[in-house]
Amino acid sequence: EVQLVESGGGLVQAGGSLRLSCATSGFRFEDYVIGWFRQVPGKEREGVSCFSSSDRSTYYPDSMKGRFTISADTAKTTVYLNMNSLKPEDTALYHCAAAWFGSSWYNQCAKFLQGRTRGRDYWGQGTQVTVSS
Repeated sequence: EVQLVESGGGLVQAGGSLRLSCATSGFRFEDYVIGWFRQVPGKEREGVSCFSSSDRSTYYPDSMKGRFTISADTAKTTVYLNMNSLKPEDTALYHCAAAWFGSSWYNQCAKFLQGRTRGRDYWGQGTQVTVSS
């Protein structure tokens, strides 16, 4: 059974930091890209960052560069998201997700964060991050 379990969310003051964790199991970690997404009710889901297990590369949309850092412990098949200098507008439900694209697709992380998949993707339940002003 595929599982992605997020943790580490909570309430933090503006300017503070949080570290989210995504513990994964049930699939071949090195064949997937792992992304962090966030969602606010009434708004579209937003891609935050992505880790590619095959080459250990990372990807951030331009809007997310600077304050967020994704990393992974491949031995633990766990992906982390360090968030610094948090702002109230970072308040959202943060999900991690895994997607398989195969070996023929390029820019897999960019595609995944833009919402493209090949139908083999798995999602966690999310962890709430609330940033107070």
